[in-house]
Amino acid sequence: MGASHLVAESVWKSVESTCSVTEEQLSILHFLFGKNFERATRIVDQRGVKRISGQPSGRSIFQVVGESRRKEEYFCFAEHYCACYSFFYDIVNRGEQLCCKHQLAARLAASLGACIEIKMSDEQLALLLSEL
Repeated sequence: MGASHLVAESVWKSVESTCSVTEEQLSILHFLFGKNFERATRIVDQRGVKRISGQPSGRSIFQVVGESRRKEEYFCFAEHYCACYSFFYDIVNRGEQLCCKHQLAARLAASLGACIEIKMSDEQLALLLSEL
């Protein structure tokens, strides 16, 4: 795990613990993630993050709106995976980014309590995930 990743995790843990973000934390996250963080904040501001939770387990996945005119929605796990092209191209293949804007938006919205919450049965969630 690189230094940038460790710094980012420290900031995220702090944001999550207070459910708020300071100017200093915003500045650090912007330094680490650049334009992807700017785009993620726009997605969060536009209420573009849904957290889909299975009941009774509480397992969840995020559905995040893209910024293109088509407004595609991407499923992602904030810390590990996104179904968008950028995740596979910039993160998996080239290793140029720590995460994509959809993952950042999901993490930021979850940390601030800004997700649209959707509840479904664990069976429905399993079916949804099997179709990815």
